[in-house]
Amino acid sequence: MTIKRRNFLGGAIAGVVTGLSFSARSYARILGANDRINVGFMGTNSRGAGLMRSLVSVGGVNLTHSCDVDSRVLAKTSQEIVSAGFSSPKAHNDIRRILEDPSLDALVIAAPDHWHAVAGIMALEAGKHVYVEKPLSHNPHEGEIFVSAQKKYKKIVQMGNQQRSAAESIELISLIREGLLGDVYRAETWYGNNRGSIGHGKAVSPPHWLDWNLWQGPAPRRPYKDIYVHYNWHWFWHWGTGEICNNAAHELDIARWAMRLDFPEKVSVTAGRNFHTTDDWEMYDTMEVRYDFPGDKTIEWVGNSCNKVNRFGRGRGTLLLGTNGYAIVDRAGYEIYSTDGTLLRERKAQNRAVNTNDLVGAGALTEAHVNNFLDSIRGVAKQQHSPIADGHSSTLLCHLGNIAYRVGEDIYCDSSNGRVKGVEANRFWQREFQDGWNLSM
Repeated sequence: MTIKRRNFLGGAIAGVVTGLSFSARSYARILGANDRINVGFMGTNSRGAGLMRSLVSVGGVNLTHSCDVDSRVLAKTSQEIVSAGFSSPKAHNDIRRILEDPSLDALVIAAPDHWHAVAGIMALEAGKHVYVEKPLSHNPHEGEIFVSAQKKYKKIVQMGNQQRSAAESIELISLIREGLLGDVYRAETWYGNNRGSIGHGKAVSPPHWLDWNLWQGPAPRRPYKDIYVHYNWHWFWHWGTGEICNNAAHELDIARWAMRLDFPEKVSVTAGRNFHTTDDWEMYDTMEVRYDFPGDKTIEWVGNSCNKVNRFGRGRGTLLLGTNGYAIVDRAGYEIYSTDGTLLRERKAQNRAVNTNDLVGAGALTEAHVNNFLDSIRGVAKQQHSPIADGHSSTLLCHLGNIAYRVGEDIYCDSSNGRVKGVEANRFWQREFQDGWNLSM
Protein backbone atom coordinates (compact mmCIF):
# COMPACT_ATOMS: atom_id res chain seq x y z
CA MET A 1 0.00 0.00 0.00
CA THR A 2 1.43 3.40 -0.94
CA ILE A 3 0.50 7.02 -1.11
CA LYS A 4 2.03 8.54 -4.22
CA ARG A 5 2.79 12.24 -3.97
CA ARG A 6 4.69 14.50 -6.37
CA ASN A 7 5.42 18.21 -6.59
CA PHE A 8 3.28 19.08 -3.61
CA LEU A 9 3.67 22.27 -1.60
CA GLY A 10 4.11 22.20 2.18
CA GLY A 11 1.71 23.06 4.97
CA ALA A 12 -0.76 21.44 7.35
CA ILE A 13 -4.21 22.20 8.67
CA ALA A 14 -5.58 25.52 9.80
CA GLY A 15 -6.94 27.16 12.94
CA VAL A 16 -6.48 29.78 15.60
CA VAL A 17 -5.46 28.45 19.03
CA THR A 18 -7.24 30.18 21.88
CA GLY A 19 -5.97 29.63 25.41
CA LEU A 20 -4.97 25.97 25.74
CA SER A 21 -4.74 26.48 29.50
CA PHE A 22 -2.22 23.71 30.04
CA SER A 23 -1.71 22.70 33.68
CA ALA A 24 1.41 21.61 35.51
CA ARG A 25 -0.69 19.28 37.66
CA SER A 26 -0.27 16.57 35.05
CA TYR A 27 3.41 16.23 35.90
CA ALA A 28 2.53 14.39 39.07
CA ARG A 29 1.35 11.60 36.82
CA ILE A 30 4.05 11.68 34.16
CA LEU A 31 6.07 8.51 33.76
CA GLY A 32 9.84 8.25 33.56
CA ALA A 33 11.42 9.92 30.56
CA ASN A 34 11.99 6.64 28.75
CA ASP A 35 8.30 5.70 29.09
CA ARG A 36 6.84 8.94 27.79
CA ILE A 37 5.21 8.82 24.39
CA ASN A 38 6.32 11.50 21.93
CA VAL A 39 3.15 12.92 20.41
CA GLY A 40 2.72 15.23 17.44
CA PHE A 41 -0.36 17.09 16.28
CA MET A 42 -1.76 17.77 12.84
CA GLY A 43 -4.25 20.62 13.21
CA THR A 44 -4.08 22.49 16.52
CA ASN A 45 -7.07 24.81 16.28
CA SER A 46 -10.32 24.11 18.12
CA ARG A 47 -10.61 20.33 18.58
CA GLY A 48 -6.84 19.91 18.22
CA ALA A 49 -6.34 22.35 21.09
CA GLY A 50 -8.80 20.36 23.19
CA LEU A 51 -6.93 17.14 22.51
CA MET A 52 -3.68 18.83 23.57
CA ARG A 53 -5.26 19.84 26.87
CA SER A 54 -6.46 16.31 27.45
CA LEU A 55 -3.07 14.75 26.72
CA VAL A 56 -1.36 17.16 29.11
CA SER A 57 -3.92 16.29 31.77
CA VAL A 58 -3.44 12.53 31.55
CA GLY A 59 0.37 12.85 31.44
CA GLY A 60 2.99 10.37 30.34
CA VAL A 61 3.64 12.22 27.09
CA ASN A 62 5.98 14.69 25.49
CA LEU A 63 4.36 17.16 23.11
CA THR A 64 7.19 17.11 20.61
CA HIS A 65 5.76 18.08 17.22
CA SER A 66 3.20 20.56 15.96
CA CYS A 67 1.87 20.97 12.43
CA ASP A 68 -0.60 23.52 11.09
CA VAL A 69 -0.99 25.51 7.88
CA ASP A 70 -2.16 28.56 9.78
CA SER A 71 1.12 30.26 10.72
CA ARG A 72 -0.59 32.11 13.58
CA VAL A 73 -1.75 28.85 15.11
CA LEU A 74 1.62 27.20 14.66
CA ALA A 75 3.39 29.99 16.55
CA LYS A 76 0.75 30.18 19.30
CA THR A 77 0.76 26.42 19.83
CA SER A 78 4.53 26.34 20.26
CA GLN A 79 4.26 29.08 22.88
CA GLU A 80 1.54 27.22 24.77
CA ILE A 81 3.49 23.96 24.76
CA VAL A 82 6.55 25.69 26.18
CA SER A 83 4.40 27.44 28.77
CA ALA A 84 3.19 24.01 29.89
CA GLY A 85 6.75 23.06 30.78
CA PHE A 86 7.69 21.09 27.67
CA SER A 87 10.61 21.76 25.39
CA SER A 88 9.91 23.82 22.30
CA PRO A 89 8.21 21.47 19.80
CA LYS A 90 9.44 20.80 16.31
CA ALA A 91 6.96 22.89 14.35
CA HIS A 92 6.32 22.72 10.63
CA ASN A 93 3.54 23.50 8.20
CA ASP A 94 4.16 20.27 6.24
CA ILE A 95 2.99 17.03 7.83
CA ARG A 96 5.50 15.06 5.77
CA ARG A 97 8.39 16.82 7.50
CA ILE A 98 6.89 15.93 10.89
CA LEU A 99 6.49 12.27 9.97
CA GLU A 100 10.11 12.00 8.82
CA ASP A 101 11.33 12.33 12.41
CA PRO A 102 12.00 8.85 13.89
CA SER A 103 11.62 10.20 17.43
CA LEU A 104 7.89 10.76 16.91
CA ASP A 105 5.80 7.90 18.36
CA ALA A 106 2.22 8.96 17.65
CA LEU A 107 0.30 11.45 15.53
CA VAL A 108 -2.97 13.09 16.60
CA ILE A 109 -5.02 14.18 13.57
CA ALA A 110 -7.54 16.98 14.07
CA ALA A 111 -7.47 18.26 10.49
CA PRO A 112 -10.46 18.60 8.12
CA ASP A 113 -12.15 15.36 7.08
CA HIS A 114 -10.52 15.05 3.66
CA TRP A 115 -7.15 14.67 5.41
CA HIS A 116 -8.09 12.05 8.04
CA ALA A 117 -7.42 8.77 6.26
CA VAL A 118 -4.64 10.12 4.04
CA ALA A 119 -2.65 11.54 6.95
CA GLY A 120 -3.37 8.46 9.03
CA ILE A 121 -2.04 6.12 6.36
CA MET A 122 1.04 8.32 5.90
CA ALA A 123 1.65 8.11 9.64
CA LEU A 124 1.30 4.32 9.65
CA GLU A 125 3.74 4.05 6.76
CA ALA A 126 6.16 6.14 8.82
CA GLY A 127 5.81 3.77 11.78
CA LYS A 128 3.61 5.99 13.97
CA HIS A 129 0.55 5.22 16.06
CA VAL A 130 -2.52 7.31 15.15
CA TYR A 131 -5.31 9.05 17.02
CA VAL A 132 -7.70 10.38 14.38
CA GLU A 133 -10.77 12.47 14.90
CA LYS A 134 -14.06 11.23 13.54
CA PRO A 135 -14.99 10.52 10.84
CA LEU A 136 -12.29 7.98 10.08
CA SER A 137 -12.37 8.87 6.39
CA HIS A 138 -13.79 11.23 3.81
CA ASN A 139 -15.37 8.33 1.88
CA PRO A 140 -15.74 4.53 2.24
CA HIS A 141 -12.82 3.66 -0.05
CA GLU A 142 -10.37 5.61 2.09
CA GLY A 143 -11.68 3.85 5.18
CA GLU A 144 -11.10 0.43 3.65
CA ILE A 145 -7.51 1.30 2.77
CA PHE A 146 -6.91 2.80 6.23
CA VAL A 147 -8.04 -0.48 7.81
CA SER A 148 -5.76 -2.47 5.51
CA ALA A 149 -2.82 -0.18 6.33
CA GLN A 150 -3.29 -0.72 10.05
CA LYS A 151 -3.29 -4.47 9.55
CA LYS A 152 -0.08 -4.19 7.54
CA TYR A 153 1.84 -1.88 9.85
CA LYS A 154 0.33 -3.17 13.12
CA LYS A 155 0.21 0.16 14.93
CA ILE A 156 -2.54 1.39 17.23
CA VAL A 157 -5.22 3.48 15.52
CA GLN A 158 -7.93 5.02 17.71
CA MET A 159 -10.85 7.04 16.37
CA GLY A 160 -12.03 9.99 18.42
CA ASN A 161 -15.51 8.81 19.34
CA GLN A 162 -14.87 9.46 23.02
CA GLN A 163 -18.15 8.15 24.41
CA ARG A 164 -16.63 4.69 23.94
CA SER A 165 -14.46 5.55 26.95
CA ALA A 166 -17.29 6.82 29.17
CA ALA A 167 -17.51 4.59 32.25
CA GLU A 168 -21.30 4.91 32.16
CA SER A 169 -21.55 3.74 28.55
CA ILE A 170 -19.15 0.86 29.17
CA GLU A 171 -21.25 -0.22 32.16
CA LEU A 172 -24.47 -0.01 30.15
CA ILE A 173 -23.05 -2.19 27.39
CA SER A 174 -21.99 -4.73 30.02
CA LEU A 175 -25.53 -4.80 31.43
CA ILE A 176 -26.94 -5.29 27.93
CA ARG A 177 -24.52 -8.17 27.38
CA GLU A 178 -25.83 -9.71 30.60
CA GLY A 179 -29.36 -9.60 29.17
CA LEU A 180 -30.93 -6.79 31.19
CA LEU A 181 -32.73 -5.38 28.13
CA GLY A 182 -33.36 -8.74 26.53
CA ASP A 183 -33.01 -8.73 22.74
CA VAL A 184 -32.16 -5.19 21.62
CA TYR A 185 -33.98 -4.90 18.32
CA ARG A 186 -34.07 -1.17 17.62
CA ALA A 187 -32.09 1.99 18.33
CA GLU A 188 -33.11 5.60 17.81
CA THR A 189 -30.36 8.22 17.83
CA TRP A 190 -30.46 11.98 17.47
CA TYR A 191 -28.52 15.22 17.40
CA GLY A 192 -29.66 18.84 17.43
CA ASN A 193 -27.95 22.18 16.99
CA ASN A 194 -28.90 25.73 16.08
CA ARG A 195 -26.32 26.55 13.42
CA GLY A 196 -26.68 29.91 11.74
CA SER A 197 -26.30 30.85 8.12
CA ILE A 198 -22.80 30.62 6.65
CA GLY A 199 -23.58 33.40 4.20
CA HIS A 200 -21.95 33.74 0.80
CA GLY A 201 -18.24 33.29 0.21
CA LYS A 202 -16.16 35.75 -1.76
CA ALA A 203 -13.46 34.63 -4.17
CA VAL A 204 -10.36 36.35 -2.78
CA SER A 205 -6.67 35.58 -2.38
CA PRO A 206 -5.91 33.28 0.56
CA PRO A 207 -4.78 35.21 3.64
CA HIS A 208 -1.03 35.48 4.13
CA TRP A 209 -1.14 33.21 7.19
CA LEU A 210 -2.82 30.30 5.37
CA ASP A 211 -1.14 27.77 3.09
CA TRP A 212 -4.20 27.08 0.95
CA ASN A 213 -2.40 24.48 -1.14
CA LEU A 214 -1.74 22.18 1.75
CA TRP A 215 -5.00 22.95 3.47
CA GLN A 216 -6.52 21.28 0.41
CA GLY A 217 -3.93 18.52 0.50
CA PRO A 218 -5.09 15.41 -1.38
CA ALA A 219 -8.33 17.08 -2.56
CA PRO A 220 -8.40 18.41 -6.13
CA ARG A 221 -7.66 22.13 -6.23
CA ARG A 222 -10.44 24.66 -5.79
CA PRO A 223 -10.17 28.47 -5.73
CA TYR A 224 -10.15 29.97 -2.26
CA LYS A 225 -13.24 31.65 -0.82
CA ASP A 226 -13.32 33.48 2.48
CA ILE A 227 -16.12 31.24 3.74
CA TYR A 228 -14.31 27.90 4.00
CA VAL A 229 -11.75 28.29 6.79
CA HIS A 230 -11.87 27.41 9.65
CA TYR A 231 -15.15 25.55 10.12
CA ASN A 232 -17.58 25.92 7.25
CA TRP A 233 -15.72 23.43 5.05
CA HIS A 234 -17.87 20.88 6.89
CA TRP A 235 -20.81 21.82 4.65
CA PHE A 236 -19.08 21.38 1.28
CA TRP A 237 -18.82 17.91 -0.24
CA HIS A 238 -15.33 18.56 -1.59
CA TRP A 239 -13.84 18.56 1.93
CA GLY A 240 -16.62 17.82 4.40
CA THR A 241 -18.95 14.93 5.11
CA GLY A 242 -22.02 16.65 6.56
CA GLU A 243 -23.68 16.56 9.95
CA ILE A 244 -24.06 12.81 9.88
CA CYS A 245 -20.30 12.19 9.77
CA ASN A 246 -19.65 15.20 11.96
CA ASN A 247 -21.90 14.07 14.80
CA ALA A 248 -23.88 10.88 14.13
CA ALA A 249 -20.51 9.12 14.13
CA HIS A 250 -20.86 9.18 17.92
CA GLU A 251 -24.43 8.00 18.49
CA LEU A 252 -24.57 5.52 15.60
CA ASP A 253 -21.42 4.01 17.06
CA ILE A 254 -23.06 3.54 20.47
CA ALA A 255 -26.11 1.94 18.87
CA ARG A 256 -24.04 -0.39 16.71
CA TRP A 257 -21.86 -1.32 19.72
CA ALA A 258 -24.88 -2.08 21.92
CA MET A 259 -26.58 -4.17 19.24
CA ARG A 260 -23.44 -5.97 18.00
CA LEU A 261 -24.09 -4.89 14.43
CA ASP A 262 -21.70 -4.09 11.62
CA PHE A 263 -23.17 -3.46 8.18
CA PRO A 264 -26.77 -2.94 7.03
CA GLU A 265 -28.75 -4.45 4.17
CA LYS A 266 -30.69 -1.31 3.30
CA VAL A 267 -30.39 2.42 3.98
CA SER A 268 -33.27 4.88 3.60
CA VAL A 269 -33.03 8.67 3.90
CA THR A 270 -35.34 11.65 4.07
CA ALA A 271 -33.37 14.89 4.10
CA GLY A 272 -33.23 18.43 2.81
CA ARG A 273 -32.60 22.13 3.46
CA ASN A 274 -35.09 23.90 5.68
CA PHE A 275 -33.04 26.81 7.05
CA HIS A 276 -30.93 29.58 5.48
CA THR A 277 -31.76 28.11 2.10
CA THR A 278 -30.11 30.82 0.00
CA ASP A 279 -26.60 30.65 1.51
CA ASP A 280 -23.64 28.59 0.21
CA TRP A 281 -24.15 25.52 2.42
CA GLU A 282 -24.23 22.60 -0.06
CA MET A 283 -25.80 19.88 2.06
CA TYR A 284 -28.93 19.00 3.99
CA ASP A 285 -29.55 20.58 7.37
CA THR A 286 -32.28 18.12 8.37
CA MET A 287 -31.93 14.35 7.96
CA GLU A 288 -33.64 11.13 8.99
CA VAL A 289 -31.81 7.88 8.19
CA ARG A 290 -32.99 4.32 8.73
CA TYR A 291 -30.62 1.36 8.61
CA ASP A 292 -32.10 -2.12 8.23
CA PHE A 293 -29.85 -4.97 9.39
CA PRO A 294 -30.15 -8.74 9.15
CA GLY A 295 -32.36 -10.26 11.83
CA ASP A 296 -34.99 -7.47 11.71
CA LYS A 297 -32.75 -5.02 13.57
CA THR A 298 -33.00 -1.29 12.85
CA ILE A 299 -31.10 1.85 13.76
CA GLU A 300 -32.35 5.35 13.03
CA TRP A 301 -30.64 8.73 13.25
CA VAL A 302 -32.39 12.09 13.21
CA GLY A 303 -30.16 15.12 12.71
CA ASN A 304 -31.28 18.73 13.02
CA SER A 305 -28.40 21.06 12.28
CA CYS A 306 -30.43 24.25 12.70
CA ASN A 307 -33.24 23.24 15.05
CA LYS A 308 -32.01 22.23 18.50
CA VAL A 309 -34.64 19.62 19.24
CA ASN A 310 -34.26 17.77 22.54
CA ARG A 311 -35.46 14.24 23.20
CA PHE A 312 -35.73 13.04 26.78
CA GLY A 313 -34.16 16.35 27.78
CA ARG A 314 -31.07 15.66 25.70
CA GLY A 315 -29.70 17.46 22.66
CA ARG A 316 -28.05 14.24 21.53
CA GLY A 317 -28.33 10.63 22.61
CA THR A 318 -29.32 7.04 21.94
CA LEU A 319 -32.50 5.14 22.79
CA LEU A 320 -32.08 1.35 22.88
CA LEU A 321 -35.25 -0.74 22.71
CA GLY A 322 -35.17 -4.32 23.96
CA THR A 323 -37.68 -7.05 24.65
CA ASN A 324 -37.25 -6.56 28.43
CA GLY A 325 -37.17 -2.77 28.49
CA TYR A 326 -35.30 0.21 27.11
CA ALA A 327 -32.32 2.42 27.89
CA ILE A 328 -31.49 6.05 27.18
CA VAL A 329 -27.79 6.92 27.08
CA ASP A 330 -25.69 9.96 26.30
CA ARG A 331 -22.28 11.26 27.31
CA ALA A 332 -23.56 12.17 30.78
CA GLY A 333 -24.92 8.74 31.75
CA TYR A 334 -27.79 6.32 31.25
CA GLU A 335 -31.24 5.32 32.47
CA ILE A 336 -32.79 1.86 32.14
CA TYR A 337 -36.56 1.32 32.20
CA SER A 338 -38.81 -1.71 32.16
CA THR A 339 -41.34 -2.17 29.35
CA ASP A 340 -43.97 -0.47 31.55
CA GLY A 341 -41.77 2.60 31.99
CA THR A 342 -40.52 1.90 35.51
CA LEU A 343 -37.01 3.22 36.15
CA LEU A 344 -34.85 0.21 36.97
CA ARG A 345 -31.40 1.68 37.12
CA GLU A 346 -29.47 4.85 36.31
CA ARG A 347 -25.99 6.25 36.47
CA LYS A 348 -25.03 9.86 35.95
CA ALA A 349 -21.59 11.32 35.49
CA GLN A 350 -20.67 14.13 37.83
CA ASN A 351 -20.11 17.58 36.33
CA ARG A 352 -20.24 16.42 32.72
CA ALA A 353 -22.53 18.63 30.67
CA VAL A 354 -23.45 17.72 27.09
CA ASN A 355 -23.19 20.82 24.92
CA THR A 356 -23.83 20.26 21.22
CA ASN A 357 -22.30 23.67 20.43
CA ASP A 358 -18.91 22.76 21.93
CA LEU A 359 -16.25 22.61 19.19
CA VAL A 360 -13.25 21.97 21.47
CA GLY A 361 -14.42 19.03 23.55
CA ALA A 362 -11.68 18.90 26.19
CA GLY A 363 -12.62 17.35 29.52
CA ALA A 364 -12.89 14.09 31.40
CA LEU A 365 -14.40 12.09 28.54
CA THR A 366 -11.71 13.03 26.04
CA GLU A 367 -9.06 12.52 28.71
CA ALA A 368 -10.30 8.97 29.28
CA HIS A 369 -10.27 8.26 25.55
CA VAL A 370 -6.77 9.57 24.86
CA ASN A 371 -5.54 7.79 27.98
CA ASN A 372 -6.91 4.52 26.60
CA PHE A 373 -5.07 5.27 23.33
CA LEU A 374 -1.80 5.81 25.21
CA ASP A 375 -2.28 2.70 27.36
CA SER A 376 -3.00 0.70 24.20
CA ILE A 377 0.31 1.86 22.75
CA ARG A 378 2.07 0.83 25.98
CA GLY A 379 0.32 -2.54 25.92
CA VAL A 380 -1.30 -2.08 29.35
CA ALA A 381 -4.90 -1.30 28.36
CA LYS A 382 -7.36 -4.04 29.23
CA GLN A 383 -9.04 -3.32 25.91
CA GLN A 384 -8.66 -0.67 23.24
CA HIS A 385 -11.92 1.23 23.24
CA SER A 386 -12.16 2.35 19.62
CA PRO A 387 -9.97 0.28 17.31
CA ILE A 388 -9.92 1.12 13.64
CA ALA A 389 -12.26 -1.70 12.58
CA ASP A 390 -15.02 -0.28 14.79
CA GLY A 391 -14.20 3.24 13.69
CA HIS A 392 -14.57 2.20 10.06
CA SER A 393 -17.84 0.33 10.61
CA SER A 394 -19.43 3.29 12.41
CA THR A 395 -18.07 5.84 9.93
CA LEU A 396 -19.34 3.72 7.05
CA LEU A 397 -22.89 3.94 8.40
CA CYS A 398 -22.55 7.71 8.15
CA HIS A 399 -21.16 7.55 4.61
CA LEU A 400 -24.01 5.26 3.57
CA GLY A 401 -26.51 7.84 4.80
CA ASN A 402 -24.80 10.47 2.67
CA ILE A 403 -24.74 8.17 -0.36
CA ALA A 404 -28.46 7.42 -0.06
CA TYR A 405 -29.15 11.16 0.16
CA ARG A 406 -27.01 11.95 -2.87
CA VAL A 407 -28.53 9.27 -5.12
CA GLY A 408 -32.01 10.25 -3.97
CA GLU A 409 -33.30 6.76 -3.24
CA ASP A 410 -32.91 3.77 -0.94
CA ILE A 411 -29.62 1.95 -1.30
CA TYR A 412 -28.86 -1.72 -0.73
CA CYS A 413 -25.68 -3.15 0.72
CA ASP A 414 -23.81 -6.38 1.16
CA SER A 415 -24.23 -6.90 4.90
CA SER A 416 -20.97 -8.87 5.09
CA ASN A 417 -18.80 -5.87 4.20
CA GLY A 418 -21.03 -2.81 3.78
CA ARG A 419 -20.35 -2.44 0.06
CA VAL A 420 -23.14 -0.70 -1.83
CA LYS A 421 -24.95 -2.25 -4.76
CA GLY A 422 -25.74 -0.35 -7.94
CA VAL A 423 -23.78 1.83 -10.32
CA GLU A 424 -25.14 5.17 -9.09
CA ALA A 425 -24.42 4.47 -5.42
CA ASN A 426 -20.90 3.31 -6.25
CA ARG A 427 -20.12 6.69 -7.83
CA PHE A 428 -19.85 8.04 -4.28
CA TRP A 429 -17.76 5.20 -2.85
CA GLN A 430 -14.50 7.04 -3.48
CA ARG A 431 -13.19 10.36 -4.72
CA GLU A 432 -10.65 11.69 -7.19
CA PHE A 433 -7.38 12.94 -5.73
CA GLN A 434 -5.22 15.88 -6.63
CA ASP A 435 -2.57 14.95 -9.19
CA GLY A 436 0.36 13.39 -7.40
CA TRP A 437 -1.75 11.90 -4.62
CA ASN A 438 -3.33 8.47 -4.68
CA LEU A 439 -4.27 5.68 -2.32
CA SER A 440 -3.62 2.12 -3.44
CA MET A 441 -3.90 -1.25 -1.77
